[in-house]
Amino acid sequence: MGETCTRPECSGSGVIDADGYCDECGLAAAPAAKGGSAAGAAGAAPAGPARCTRDCPGTIDADGYCDECGLAAEAGARTAPHVPSARVSPDSARSAQVRTGSSVSARTMSGRSRSHRSTRTGSGRSVSVRSSRGTGGTGRRGNLGAGLVTVPAVPRPDPAAAVLDNPEVPERKRFCSKCDAPVGRSKDDVPGRPEGFCTKCGTPYSFTPKLRRGDLVGGQYEVVGCLAHGGLGWIYLAIDRRVNDKWVVLKGLLDTGDEDALAVALAERRFLAEVDHPNIVRIINFAEHPDLRTGSTDGYIVMEYVGGKSLKDIANERRTPDGGRDPLPVEQAIAYALEALPALGHLHARGLVYCDFKIDNVIQSEDSLKIIDMGAVRRFDDDGPIYGTVGYQAPEIATDGPTPASDLYTVARTLAVLSIDFRGYATTHRHELPGPDEVPLFAQYESYYRLLVRATDPDPARRFGSAEEMADQLTGVLREVLALQDGRPRPALSTLFGPEVRVVDTELAGGPLDAAAAALALPVPRVDTADPNAGFLAALAGTAPGEALAALATAPAPSLELRLRALRAHLELGDPATAAGELDGIEKDHPGDWRVVWYRGLTALAEGRAQAAAEAFDALYDAFPGEPAPKLALAVCAELLGNLEDATEFHRLVATTDRTYVGASFGLARVRLAADDRTGAVDALEAVPESSAHHTAARIAAVRARLRGRPATDPLGPDLTRCSEQLAALGLDARRREELAVEVLDAALGWVVAGRPGAAANTAGAAADPTREVLGHPAEERELRFALEHSYRVLARLSDRAEKRIEMVERANRARPRTWV
Repeated sequence: MGETCTRPECSGSGVIDADGYCDECGLAAAPAAKGGSAAGAAGAAPAGPARCTRDCPGTIDADGYCDECGLAAEAGARTAPHVPSARVSPDSARSAQVRTGSSVSARTMSGRSRSHRSTRTGSGRSVSVRSSRGTGGTGRRGNLGAGLVTVPAVPRPDPAAAVLDNPEVPERKRFCSKCDAPVGRSKDDVPGRPEGFCTKCGTPYSFTPKLRRGDLVGGQYEVVGCLAHGGLGWIYLAIDRRVNDKWVVLKGLLDTGDEDALAVALAERRFLAEVDHPNIVRIINFAEHPDLRTGSTDGYIVMEYVGGKSLKDIANERRTPDGGRDPLPVEQAIAYALEALPALGHLHARGLVYCDFKIDNVIQSEDSLKIIDMGAVRRFDDDGPIYGTVGYQAPEIATDGPTPASDLYTVARTLAVLSIDFRGYATTHRHELPGPDEVPLFAQYESYYRLLVRATDPDPARRFGSAEEMADQLTGVLREVLALQDGRPRPALSTLFGPEVRVVDTELAGGPLDAAAAALALPVPRVDTADPNAGFLAALAGTAPGEALAALATAPAPSLELRLRALRAHLELGDPATAAGELDGIEKDHPGDWRVVWYRGLTALAEGRAQAAAEAFDALYDAFPGEPAPKLALAVCAELLGNLEDATEFHRLVATTDRTYVGASFGLARVRLAADDRTGAVDALEAVPESSAHHTAARIAAVRARLRGRPATDPLGPDLTRCSEQLAALGLDARRREELAVEVLDAALGWVVAGRPGAAANTAGAAADPTREVLGHPAEERELRFALEHSYRVLARLSDRAEKRIEMVERANRARPRTWV
């Protein structure tokens, strides 16, 4: 046409081409442009992206939903024409577009994204850590849900029912394979042709299926019909007539003139047949079939048929009454990711990257998951075009190319799209996550948020080192999420840390926490089994620090684990200065090792520098959000810093998820008592399981937490009864029993003397509850005094010190009621 584009979306330099589209903004000509309206009656070309009419800057995508607010289009709103996925070539600055379903995509630039972090006790400083985990796994982690979540099954449909009645590529998805100009569009009420030549560059195009029902491809696969059209080809349903009439899928090229698409198909033929993983669609064969129209021979990839629903379909079915997105339960989204990560690790271990992981490319069939559409898979060192989708693709793709780290980025973005109402994920939040202040789910599950932040860090070196490592941490986060939801713990052995060394302050003495003792009670990083001194160090377990240092000097060979053990021995000897010097040397020789960060925090904590320790442990929480140890360490730091809110939260996270970390239960009791929440403190202590070596200590502490420091005017009746029951069931030795009995009886006596506050009065006006007993004694002053006297005299007999015996006898005499004898 030659007219200048008049659309406000355009820069003003665009020109309307022969097909009625602007060569700058790509939109159809505005109605005011010469030549009349670019959109006529039924069958006319789309008139460009429909603006959302809900006071929103977004546009309506091909599925009928706004790409910014996420709501369904209002009646009368048009659907946006397809904006193709990106092919990013590292050697070219040109943005080339291809067709991949209905996803909204464009060229990925190299801009840096920002991410929100919750620092709590820490300073907000982040560190890069190196994990010792492998680069990829080959095995399954278990059934869908990782044995922790029940995911609703998706019925396997009848394959024949999925065949399209009228297979064609919508006009809005027709683009030239060479110059990306719109082709095959309607004009003057005349429908566009599915075959022809690009009016801009002359390249031939064809969007017509080449196979028909009944065609026998490769002499083996009988075509039933078309299933769908995608970015790299038509997909056909066929029957394998040589293998039990098995359903298979044939994938051909969407447009034979697309050289890049042809290269991708050939790449699939070269290496995808070697990929064998239960969560990846299996490539069965490669067959050829003549094109009778051109005389050429076309190639088709033969794949297993996967029936079910894509994650996109599953997500789109969940809508609120007003049409907005209703995110999947976070545990279900995590279950999908845990099933997909081993499959990506399988590719990574073979030098491959998937590149385009998103909700469109994952199908749930019954209770299993399959990654489909292998067209974007490439080797690490390939130089060809890179396929990806804006909103999922990592920011460094355009400059550095795809890597395993960029694949993990796409998994995290997919998790976010599934689990939150992620409005504008392809626009406003293209390379960033909304923060906990915007997303209640992130505020509720901080560990989940931190995992997404690490996996989408703009620096690939700061992301997870492998799919296996990300899956391990995500499993830990899932256990925490589930435990917080229903209060049932989901314990698991850590691959990075051992158990707690000891538990401090089991007496709940109420004084300041001993920082050095608390530091050395924290879990110890596991010894790397690949270290040459691993066996030697195992023999030193439980050895006194001085003896350990002497033994370490005789080790057969120097190693990192040897140096770390020596460092800990110095901390145990109360010499943090020497430990800090050792740590400086280790950090110089092994920069980036996460254990350096851990011992940096441990050393600072042993020296009483809680803030510095918190910064180190906070960085490790960022790195390993599924691990309890950094959270337990942060809880201790928060206690020492007087931040009871953070201390409560971190202790709660650990104690709720895994009750074998008994230090978290005692810590939670301490901070709740400090906040005058006796009920919460008792609940934390009584949650310590019977299997724990600290079960008895926790029950004793629970008795004391109910009574210690309470005024006699409190309604103590129910607590006295409960304490009596617990003390009788503990089976303590004589001395410990009488010591605890003294505390219970003394509190009961004060309550009775104060007039039994909280006890209701009967109709006669006398004190009610005459049957209440405390440790088998009626809750009456005279009886309680006799019982208290008896306990003191027993303690006097059991004492091995004269002054202690005298003290107990004097207390017994004071407690004894007045008598005539």
